[in-house]
Amino acid sequence: MSVQIIADSASDLPIDYFEENSLLFLPLTVDLNGEQLKDQIEASPKKIYDAMREGAIAKTSQVSPHVFKETFTDLAKNGTPAVYVAFSSELSGTYQTAMMIRNEVLEEYPEAELSIIDSKCASLGYGLAVMYANELAQEGKSFTEIDQTIRNHCPKIEHIFTVDNLEYLARGGRISKTSAFVGGLLNIKPILHVEDGKLIPLEKIRGRKKVLKRIIEIMKERGVNLQNQRIAISHGDDIDVANEMKALIEQEFSPKEVYIHYVGAVIGAHSGPGTLAIFFLNAEK
Repeated sequence: MSVQIIADSASDLPIDYFEENSLLFLPLTVDLNGEQLKDQIEASPKKIYDAMREGAIAKTSQVSPHVFKETFTDLAKNGTPAVYVAFSSELSGTYQTAMMIRNEVLEEYPEAELSIIDSKCASLGYGLAVMYANELAQEGKSFTEIDQTIRNHCPKIEHIFTVDNLEYLARGGRISKTSAFVGGLLNIKPILHVEDGKLIPLEKIRGRKKVLKRIIEIMKERGVNLQNQRIAISHGDDIDVANEMKALIEQEFSPKEVYIHYVGAVIGAHSGPGTLAIFFLNAEK
């Protein structure tokens, strides 16, 4: 590849994907009961979810400035054009830190081609953008072509989330603790989406079966040409419900591919075990 693609661990793509495709991986940090762990390297999603079920508090922090400085400087020294597709600036300070370090590196290496894209995406919605950037790089597209294409592509990625336990959203201030308590009693499941990079409540549905059915309806309302898409599903350590969702999607839309992986520790620390998220495009590539 003539252009190096960079992404962080909030993309929820497995480490194997980065290694197999020669992408640069930048880990966020998970604080688990005071222990600082590198996301996906020292903290697997499974480990975090198991700890949360036992009452542990998981917190997250952005990619460190030192990691950015080292990564960007090495690329600039080697004259390697690079595009960093970053986690939504509305959910983390990672993008802002990357921009600050980029500007420092460009002062020393003014000829360096280094782009930082605020994806305004999360989890495998962000992962889909990274996969597309990788495909463009593998095709030999130029630095400018990849940069502009991904900037135009990211706003087309729909994110539809639901959670199993409202308590985790209450901890993060997304809903009130009273709402979480009452919702738990009534088996109410919220549906959320991402709007301009922020996670926003959309609807409240009672019962999981109805939630899955409503997600299919939302896909019909918002999706475009779903049969020719790669649709992604991420789950908070509940592969059974992810496979149930996959079967419904395949039955309804017959997409080109359905890609399943964990909701990683960064998002999962705030949404909790049992989270389910679906990602697709609302416009043509």
